[in-house]
Amino acid sequence: MLNGTAAPIRTAVVGFGISGKVFHAPLIEADQHYSLDLIVTADPGRAAEAARLYPQARIVPTPEAMFDQASQLDLVILGTPPHAHFDLAAEAIAHGLHVVVDKPFVPTTAQGAELIALASDGGVQLTVFQNRRWDADFLTLQKLVREGALGETRTFESRFEWWRPEGFGNWRDTVSLAQGGGILHDLGAHLIDQAIQLFGPVEQSYGETANRGSDPEAADTEAFVSLLHGSGVRTRLWMNGMAAQAGPRFHVLGSEAGYTKWGLDGQEPALAAGVLPSDPAYGTGPQESWGLLGVDGAASPVPAERGAYPEFYVQLVSALQGEGPLPVDPAEPLEVLRIIEGIHARA
Repeated sequence: MLNGTAAPIRTAVVGFGISGKVFHAPLIEADQHYSLDLIVTADPGRAAEAARLYPQARIVPTPEAMFDQASQLDLVILGTPPHAHFDLAAEAIAHGLHVVVDKPFVPTTAQGAELIALASDGGVQLTVFQNRRWDADFLTLQKLVREGALGETRTFESRFEWWRPEGFGNWRDTVSLAQGGGILHDLGAHLIDQAIQLFGPVEQSYGETANRGSDPEAADTEAFVSLLHGSGVRTRLWMNGMAAQAGPRFHVLGSEAGYTKWGLDGQEPALAAGVLPSDPAYGTGPQESWGLLGVDGAASPVPAERGAYPEFYVQLVSALQGEGPLPVDPAEPLEVLRIIEGIHARA
């Protein structure tokens, strides 16, 4: 499919934890424009699972083994912890491979800027998997804002909150702040990105972080961010893995109406349960999960847009063929990272 040929985009997925197994591999497998040729994982259990789910893919234990086969690949997807992103992406670019980096992009803006320059110099495409741009509730809110259903938007509140006092059970609990760890790096990469997509560039930012976990040396487990956009909208964001009661996912107030939505998008648990993107029910949710639009006493449920994580890879095909923009310009997550770095520097 590259360079005008009919062949699919030969793809490797590095890492087969939540990122590789739940998000990337199913989306690649479901899109006929790609072939899932290789999966990298050193974990024997994950390797066996990868071989069972994708018998056509070669399973190798190390990135070095993958790069030995670089001539048989077109695209590398990095579903690894963030501290590994820079070195792996730089090596892939050096081999002439296009790269998808899962968020958070990289631990520092300096690394992000260097990767963007390397990709440009190397003539390859580099993008970041900001999949939450295709959440059903975000797409619904984006449509409401675009159509002026709230009047002039004044304040935007957004939350990712769970009750997981035992921790997330992965790199989010153990990777240091310097290596891209912490809930602000992880979930802030989504929430800040969504806010900028809705309301434009940020002129002022403020944040608070705290470590409520058992390891005093670990990165933040709770964060709050306030953004003032050039458009005049004030954004307030909460991230917390230890919230005994979660607040609304979205709470947006405008001059004519408000919009409130509870609960998280259902695509991640659906993919984790084995629901295929081709399933007619994929990306949909029950009516009781719809958000409410209006004023107190006169609010009505708004039919949700269909969640569309596969759209990221649909747009990437066009970009790799030179027929459209990247699904995510890496300069955008780099700006998000600048905001996060500024908050950490002042915290």
